[in-house]
Amino acid sequence: MDSFELNKIIGAILGTCILLLVTSFGAGAIFSPVMPEKPGFEIAVKEEAHGGGHEAAAAPSEPIEKLLQTSSAEKGAAAAKKCAACHTFEKGGPNRVGPNLFGIVDRPRASEAGFNYSAAMKGKTGKWTYDDLNKFVANPKGFVPGTAMGFAGIPKDSERADVINYLHTLSDSPVPFPTAAK
Repeated sequence: MDSFELNKIIGAILGTCILLLVTSFGAGAIFSPVMPEKPGFEIAVKEEAHGGGHEAAAAPSEPIEKLLQTSSAEKGAAAAKKCAACHTFEKGGPNRVGPNLFGIVDRPRASEAGFNYSAAMKGKTGKWTYDDLNKFVANPKGFVPGTAMGFAGIPKDSERADVINYLHTLSDSPVPFPTAAK
């Protein structure tokens, strides 16, 4: 092979390298990434108002006494299936992530034997009335700030009343529904 052929081969290799280098610089200038000031993504979280724990979420639109008059225990049993992931409903049933709910109406709060309640729930005294159950099921963290219950609540009045009606039936001697104040 003569020197002219060798020069053509080396020139072609050098020309290709120079072309790749110029293309790389040009692409870097055109498609340069913009780095964010702070790495990562911002996750928008709704801030809770901290007013000493006195601010519950929006109050239910209708009183529970009125809602219970048109509620259905059968619909409540179906709606309560979402609660069954954490609670049991049968008499003498075991505690799960949440306590057994048999006989919950008119039972003292934080009183289910063998269940470790949160400090916030232990600090809430009294018995579970229909009105208290309505407020708690609507917004657990609003009714008992600091509760360990992770459920967001049931916002729909009629569905919540159906669940409370179902809970009412889970007792050896069900507590009568309250009458509407006139």
